[in-house]
Amino acid sequence: MKLKRSERLIDMTNYLINHPRTLITSGFFVTRYSSAKSSISEDLSIMKSTLEKQQLGTIEITNGAAGGIKYLPGIGSEEAHKVVDELTEQLADPSRKLPGGYLYMSDLLGHPSTLRAIGRMLASEYMRSDVDAVMTVETKGIPLAQAVANYLNVPFIIVRHESVITEGSTISVNYVSRSSERIQKMELSKRSLQRGMKVLIVDDYMKGGGTVHAMVDLLKEFEAELTGIAVFAEGTYKGQRAIEDFTSLLNVDTSQDGQVQIKAGNYFERNFKDIEEH
Repeated sequence: MKLKRSERLIDMTNYLINHPRTLITSGFFVTRYSSAKSSISEDLSIMKSTLEKQQLGTIEITNGAAGGIKYLPGIGSEEAHKVVDELTEQLADPSRKLPGGYLYMSDLLGHPSTLRAIGRMLASEYMRSDVDAVMTVETKGIPLAQAVANYLNVPFIIVRHESVITEGSTISVNYVSRSSERIQKMELSKRSLQRGMKVLIVDDYMKGGGTVHAMVDLLKEFEAELTGIAVFAEGTYKGQRAIEDFTSLLNVDTSQDGQVQIKAGNYFERNFKDIEEH
């Protein structure tokens, strides 16, 4: 189809946003718009400059027979801080406090705009990493994992506590929940993962890390590889966590008298260290 430049820019941007982290051959847009290669190159330069200026990610262009175009979503420090500040303010509402130092967060993790923002933030850290799938455990982590998987353009996998007949045969592990000190079980369909797949674990909340550690053990059973661990919020935990290397957007600090303080997690240290130091 033959389009004006303004029309091409809109259509190209829409296509790339809907195909993140996907390598598109250099001739794809030339054929799609029946345009000269030089015109498409200029279009991509405009898009790349605008996306980076607005801190919405970037476009990687590689030359050669195996080269092409790839859109990598991202987020800038300023916008990330704004997202975390808004979440902190909302979670600071005293009515959200639950027994055991927990907070009611289900409404936030069910809101489309909030999920998109959180998904983009968590996914941006792993945009250039090898990730074949995102894994979470039912139930509250499901929408969050799906949001991250959408930006990484990979499938998301749900680990279950109870077997479901539609899952077929499963592999299960027993683990000790460090927050409740109870033995629990989780299982995953044998069809979910293939050997050697690289997996990002995403969860909504972590205290002692027992649940996340059990998911890591599941990956070993499948001979899959762990790429990273990302959680929406980490809670106060007295003792040694089962997981030490992870990314958190928020930190929920519960004092001995039951007071809850919400602050930023380690996300900014891991992703914007140079900016934060200045």
